[in-house]
Amino acid sequence: QVQLVGSGGGLVQPGGSLRLRCTASRSIYDFNVMAWYRQAPGKQRELVAQITDLGDTHYEDFVKGRFDIDRDNVLNLVTLQMNSLQPEDTAVYYCYARLDENTYWDQGTQVTVSS
Repeated sequence: QVQLVGSGGGLVQPGGSLRLRCTASRSIYDFNVMAWYRQAPGKQRELVAQITDLGDTHYEDFVKGRFDIDRDNVLNLVTLQMNSLQPEDTAVYYCYARLDENTYWDQGTQVTVSS
């Protein structure tokens, strides 16, 4: 069983930055996909960004140019650098991992963008 632990959320003003971290309980070198999702109140969970085991990245249009996903297979770590945050980015952010047919989620990290 793989455990994912997310951290780095909090309250930030519009235009500010946060860096989310997701640490895995084992090596992630063979994980097919690592990703960040988010879920705002009253909305469905949605993909934010993902990175494959080959380092290929994908960003949803609403974060392109503002967010950056990265993975460190040595530290078993996936990060999401979030810049130019806006109130509409307020949500619980979830770390996701897929290894073959198995998927894993962390507990979620609250990000609140407000003045």
